[in-house]
Amino acid sequence: MAGGDMDWAHALLKKNRGADAKVMLEPLLAENTKIYGERNAVTAYVRGFYAIALDKSGARPQALSEFAKAIPVLIEQARNSSATDSGSVRQTRRLTLILESYLDLLAKAKAAGLATPGIDPVAESFRLADIARGSEVQRAMSASAARTTISDPVLADLARREQDARRRISALSDILQSMQAAPPAQQLPSVIAQMRKDVEGLTKERGDLKAQIEKGFPDYAELIDPKPVSTAQVQAALRAGETMISIYLGEDASFVWAVPKSGAVVMASSPLTMAQVGKTVEHIRKALDPSASSINDIPAFDLAAAGTLYEQLLKPVESAWKGKSQSLLIVPHGPLGQLPFAVLPTSIVALTAKSALPFEGYKSVPWLIRQATLTQLPSVTALTTLRKTPLPRGERRMYLGIGDPFFSKAQEREFLQEGGQKVAAAGTTRGIPVHLRSAPKTENVDSAELALLPRLPDTEDELMEIGKTLGADMAKDVILHKNANEVTVKTMNLADRRIVHFATHGLVPGELNGLSQPALALTAPEVAGVEGDGLLTMDEILALKLNADWVVLSACNTASGDGAGHEAVSGLGRAFFYAGARALLVSNWPVDSVAARLLMTDLFKRYATGAPTAKADSLRLAMLDLMDGPGSVLPSTGKSEYAYAHPLFWAPFVLVGD
Repeated sequence: MAGGDMDWAHALLKKNRGADAKVMLEPLLAENTKIYGERNAVTAYVRGFYAIALDKSGARPQALSEFAKAIPVLIEQARNSSATDSGSVRQTRRLTLILESYLDLLAKAKAAGLATPGIDPVAESFRLADIARGSEVQRAMSASAARTTISDPVLADLARREQDARRRISALSDILQSMQAAPPAQQLPSVIAQMRKDVEGLTKERGDLKAQIEKGFPDYAELIDPKPVSTAQVQAALRAGETMISIYLGEDASFVWAVPKSGAVVMASSPLTMAQVGKTVEHIRKALDPSASSINDIPAFDLAAAGTLYEQLLKPVESAWKGKSQSLLIVPHGPLGQLPFAVLPTSIVALTAKSALPFEGYKSVPWLIRQATLTQLPSVTALTTLRKTPLPRGERRMYLGIGDPFFSKAQEREFLQEGGQKVAAAGTTRGIPVHLRSAPKTENVDSAELALLPRLPDTEDELMEIGKTLGADMAKDVILHKNANEVTVKTMNLADRRIVHFATHGLVPGELNGLSQPALALTAPEVAGVEGDGLLTMDEILALKLNADWVVLSACNTASGDGAGHEAVSGLGRAFFYAGARALLVSNWPVDSVAARLLMTDLFKRYATGAPTAKADSLRLAMLDLMDGPGSVLPSTGKSEYAYAHPLFWAPFVLVGD
C-alpha cells in the first residue's frame, strides 16, 4: 500500500470517519494480503487501520478479531527493527494509533461484557500496554547495549553478527518496500524476488544468532530484548500485601491496571491524555523545583491539581488494593515518572487556615504515602526479572559512598585555598535560607563541558553522616574529591557492598556536548590524573559488577526527565539493575541539604535494623517523620523556623526497583 494511501486513511480515522475508511481499506487489505501475505508488516498496518475503521463503524467483534491478527505481527516487526533505526515518525504514529485504539476497544469490551473468544481483555491490554509503554526506553537500552564493550569474546562475536544482520535486514526491507511501491512498469521482478530471498535468509540467520545468545547468555538477551509478562506472572511474583499499579498514557485516553497478589485484576480508563497529564505534572512541579532562595520564594503546592490526578488515575482501581495492600508497586508512564506518587492526595482538599509556622498546614493533607509504601518500577517486566535474582551469598560490607567530585581544576584550587574545607554551595542565602543543591545549568549552552557543572560540597556531609550511621570505615568506604573518579569506580570491588551511594549530578542525553546517554558526573580526568572523560555512562554502568541491595543516587537530576527521551531514571536504573542492584533511590529535584540529610540519616538508621521490608518501609517512615517533625530548628533558640511538611522537603526521593 502506498504511503499516501496510508496517510489518507490515517486522516480519515483521526476524523472519526470510520465508514469512509472502511470502504477504502477493505479492498486494499485483500490486495496486500495477496501480495505480501498475512504475516507481513505492510499487511498488518493495513489490517490495523481496517480494525480501527470497523470499531468506529460499530462492528466491534470483527474489529477485535482483526486487531488480534495485526498486533502480533506489528509487535514482532517492532522488536526486530534496528535499535538505532527507530523508524520514521509517520510509522511510529501509525503503530501508536493502532495499539492505543486496540487498548481502547479492549477496555470497552470489558466494560460492556463483550465476549471475546480466546482473549481476556484485561490481561491482553495489560500485556500490550507494557510493550507500548516500554518501546522508547527499550530503544535506548538496546542502542546502549549494542555499544557496550562485552568482555566475553563468544558473546561479542554473536552480538556483532546479530547486529550486522539486523542492519542489513532493515536496509534491504526499506529498499524492497520502495521498489514494490513503484508503478508496475518500473518494477524489476527478478531483483525484487532476489531481495526477498536475501531478506528471508538474513532473517533466518538472525533468528539462529538470537537463539544462540538467548541460550548461552540469557541475561544479555533479556537486557536487550525483554519479554512482556502476563498478569498471572505478575501475581506469582508479588508478595503478600503487594499490588502492582500499571499506567499507560495515550494520545486520546489513559488506562490503569491494578494487579493484586490475589483476586481479580481491575482495569479502568480515563479521559486524561498524555498531553494533559504532562501539563499538570509540569504545573505541580513548579512548587517542588522552584529555584527558591528562601522559604518566602517557595510556591504553594497545588493540592487540587495533584488530587485530580489521583481521582482520575488511581481512585477507579482502589477496589483492588485499598484496605487490602500495604505496598503499591507503581509502573508510571511518560511525565508521571517525574512526579512521586507520594505527593498525590487521596482526596481533593484545601489547606486549613494559615498557621503560625510556615508549611505546617500540609501535615493534615491525606497524602497517599500515609496509606501505603510506594515503590516505582521502570517496567512490568522489571518486577519478574528482579524477583528471579538470587539472594546474595557471603559477607558484604554495608556501605560505599562516592561523592563531592571536582569538575575542574578551579574547584580543586578553591578547595585547597580553603584549607581543604568545604565552601558554601552555590545558591544558598542568609536569613531563613533554603539550602538547595545546585542543578547543572547547561540547557542553554551549545557546547557545555564538564567544568561547567557546579560542585556539590554538601554531599560530603551526607556521605560521612550516613557512613557513620552504618558503621562504615571512613577511610575505605567514603570516596571523595579527586578519588571520586571513573577509574576508581571501575577498578574497585563493588560486589561486596550492600549499599552503593553516588552523591553527584545525574545527566541526561544532550546536557553535555556529545552526551547521547544518561550518565553520572565524576571528577574531571585532568584533576584526578586518570584516563577517561569524567562521566560514568550507562554503557560503563552496564559493565560494573554489583551485588547491592540498593544503589543511591542523591543529588539533582538523577530522576530527571529533561533531555532526550526522558531516559535518566529508566536508563541509569535498568543499567544498575543489570549490573547487580536490586533497587535504586533517586531524587526528582534539587533537594534541601538539611532536610535531605535528616531524611537520609533516618532512612538508613531504620534500614540498618534489618526490618523485613526495610527499603520501602524505611523510606516511608523517614518521610512521615520528617513531614510531622519539628522542621527547621534554629540552633540558637531551639525553636522551629518552618515545618518540613511541604512536599519539596520530604518527597524528592523515590525508590525504584524491588
